[in-house]
Amino acid sequence: MRRMKAIVEYDGTGFSGWQSQSNGRTVQQEMERALRELLQEEITVTGSGRTDAGVHARGQVCHFDTDNPMPGRMMMRGVNALLPRDIVVREIEEVPQEFHARYGAMERTYRYYISQVPTALERKQRWYVGHPLDVAAMQRCADAIIGEHDFGAFCRVDSSAKHFRCVVKAATWQRSGTDVVFEISANRFLYGMVRALVSTMVDVGRGKISVEEFVDILQSRQRSRASSSAPPSGLFLEVVRYA
Repeated sequence: MRRMKAIVEYDGTGFSGWQSQSNGRTVQQEMERALRELLQEEITVTGSGRTDAGVHARGQVCHFDTDNPMPGRMMMRGVNALLPRDIVVREIEEVPQEFHARYGAMERTYRYYISQVPTALERKQRWYVGHPLDVAAMQRCADAIIGEHDFGAFCRVDSSAKHFRCVVKAATWQRSGTDVVFEISANRFLYGMVRALVSTMVDVGRGKISVEEFVDILQSRQRSRASSSAPPSGLFLEVVRYA
């Protein structure tokens, strides 16, 4: 039995997220269907983590086991021919049997894209915010979340997480043309955490709340005090890193 690691890119617009479910189209289900057809055996795909409905990925990582001796590059070409156009496998390689896409992940990086002008071509990959944004104030909020904190205030209330502590390694806001981009790297993320952080920091950028109030919200650990979630369309899983 060989263990294979795949790096997957997808446009999340038409999906109910990564994880298989009974009442929606998911990336995991499409991957498993294509691999079963290609390899002619039962395949279960394990991802590095869930992405919500509408969230995109450039660097989702998954693994699966197979008895098929097909080389990874040939497997990649074959599965891409069977996948829908909104999923592309960028790489497949054989890895040690102990590799685990989820439990072995040491750090994940997400980016969130905000457009400050209306866009037709990128409307499914951006959150349009027409109000002026104080990016310097938003960066002060980002600086405040670096390190280990309890992010209960920015987690979906229906989360099954056993605890809410995460270690944020880096968090930055930058202007890029007409976009404002948030990048965050952490050892783990809670359900809905990035979108809740983004929306609350945008409220700081719009002057609706202060940086000090943002810090109070973080320390309160109360989801009801943070802003409602930013749309999923602007969020991308960029990179998953392993030891």
